[in-house]
Amino acid sequence: MSKQKQEVVVNLFLSVYAPALVLSVCRGLLLPVLPLFARSFEVSYSLVGVVLAADGIGTLLGDVPAGVVVRRVGEKRTMLLGVGCVLSGIFGLLVAADLWQVSACRLVSGIGTALWNISRHTYLAEAIRPALRGRAIAVFGGIGRIGYFAGPLLGGLVAGAYGFRAAFLLYGMLAVVALLTVLLWVRGASSGASHRSRGRVGDIVRGHYRTLLTAGSAQLCAQMVRTARMVIAPLYAADVLGLGVEEVGVIISIAAAVDMLMFYPAGMIMDHWGRKYASVPSFFVQGAGMAAIALAQDFWGLLLALVVVGLGNGIGSGTMMTLGADLAPDDGRGVFLGLWRFVGDLGGAGSPLAMGYIADWVGLTETPLAAAGIGLAAALTLWLGVPETLKKEDRL
Repeated sequence: MSKQKQEVVVNLFLSVYAPALVLSVCRGLLLPVLPLFARSFEVSYSLVGVVLAADGIGTLLGDVPAGVVVRRVGEKRTMLLGVGCVLSGIFGLLVAADLWQVSACRLVSGIGTALWNISRHTYLAEAIRPALRGRAIAVFGGIGRIGYFAGPLLGGLVAGAYGFRAAFLLYGMLAVVALLTVLLWVRGASSGASHRSRGRVGDIVRGHYRTLLTAGSAQLCAQMVRTARMVIAPLYAADVLGLGVEEVGVIISIAAAVDMLMFYPAGMIMDHWGRKYASVPSFFVQGAGMAAIALAQDFWGLLLALVVVGLGNGIGSGTMMTLGADLAPDDGRGVFLGLWRFVGDLGGAGSPLAMGYIADWVGLTETPLAAAGIGLAAALTLWLGVPETLKKEDRL
């Protein structure tokens, strides 16, 4: 590897991959903790779904404005603003006294997540050429999965030993580390000046509405099933199987380990054969794993089902980000990616609400089957309705 390439790799790691790892550990911390924390207020599954959806709703509300912010002030300032909002929301949980205050804190964190997501996605899309994009973004997704592996185990242990709010405090401390990493290592050269002449929201919508409708519907279903597993697994484990928060954390972490191991093969598949060769099998397998949750009778049955889900999700590491980067125009890339994330985050925000209402309506034991159907819809839409975006000349 040449010295120039080494510098690029090191800069990418320090500026994007390292803070992404820290923040993914933070988000992983909440997977076994937040649903049970919300349930501790003795409310219905529907209201638990509202709390879990609040972060996604905040992200949804922030996606398109975040694209505009990136265009105006650049990636670094947007990253800092995003992490700052996440910190405000998580520290608010330490003093939240009721479910609505918890929801408001998660809403603020979600807005910060939108600012962080769009700025890092834009940065990666501009910095990496299409022939390497699948692997680079899959590695990015894999780094995030490392956090989702370590986070649930850590969160379950801390919450089990010291209480739910101790896990929130740990989250805040780690997020401060991510903020400092961005401040020190992200280069400020990519400023808003290079983006101000690029496409506005209305222009991007008019020019790319067909893409946003077709590929975006696949993105919506994909994010729905991915979010559904985070909602269903802790509640099913606790309320159907009677497992404790520590056991929930162990199950989610083992499944995340399987998920994590698949990120580089996913990138190779995307860059060698094409994006659809990774994305379509990913959501077929996830759908099968979600259906298997409904058959789980104990710790081991749930673990097996979630390992299958993790395998499917791992195969799809970075697929939706790569597809969005492929489809984004050079003019107005940040705004397009804001709209792309908006469509996907609509699924992410709606999934907890949908799963909560379905659980109240037909029962928690049947809810995984609804999620399985959404996974199948994502796979079929990607297979039949979305063209392959990797050009022949860019394949390995």
